[in-house]
Amino acid sequence: MKVLTISLHRLAHLSRAQFQDHWSVTHGPLVASFAETLGIRRYVQLHTIEAPRQSQEPLCDGLAEIWYDSVEAFESVLASPDARPALRALRDDEARFIDTSRSRRWWSNPSRLL
Repeated sequence: MKVLTISLHRLAHLSRAQFQDHWSVTHGPLVASFAETLGIRRYVQLHTIEAPRQSQEPLCDGLAEIWYDSVEAFESVLASPDARPALRALRDDEARFIDTSRSRRWWSNPSRLL
């Protein structure tokens, strides 16, 4: 398994609550509806919160983890004509709440310690 992690930043006109509401109520189910088509094995949203003794603002508004069998499996999805409508729908929705110019992506190997 490989994990594509994305640090998400909200669009400037959205509050954190508006961003998180759209992400969880609208975008999450949209991702789930395309999971099989896109080869997604697991999808996790990590929403930032305000916490006591938190001395700094979070570096982003949330992290998304998208689990795939491999990086190659992800790349084959991107090349598949069957996936294009799903990818377009996700990108169109992301434009409604994510500042993609500030968001970053990276691949990792998951490791379970506990």
